[in-house]
Amino acid sequence: MRYLFTAILLSLSLLSGCATTNQRVLDSGDETQLQKRSYQSRIFETADKEKVLRATISTLQDLGFVIDRADLMLGSVSGTKLDGHQIKITVSVRPKGTDRMLVRANAQFNITPIEDPKHYQDFFASLEKSLFLTAHAGE
Repeated sequence: MRYLFTAILLSLSLLSGCATTNQRVLDSGDETQLQKRSYQSRIFETADKEKVLRATISTLQDLGFVIDRADLMLGSVSGTKLDGHQIKITVSVRPKGTDRMLVRANAQFNITPIEDPKHYQDFFASLEKSLFLTAHAGE
């Protein structure tokens, strides 16, 4: 009986060491989802989804990313950049009305979401230049 009591006491003390912290897995952080979406998204004046996806792939490659996946049907492109650290980005493209495309980018530095709007502005500026060059080069 004494061994049983000791075993139970030992088990309870070990289990109490396994308590988890209160983590919110789907935490939106300090910013609202609408605020994040506003700097992670841009609308382009074209109805050509394939053209936007191709320009996205080119832009990511120009920025040093290796394309992991690209899917025209889903309208998504994922890439990884290894430069002493890991940056992952996923870009989705979907129609917005009949003559525009909504492009949304989501990036991570290692496993931390990138939330600085400047990085997204830089990406969209590069994508805009790529779309402009593609449209005027006749590609």
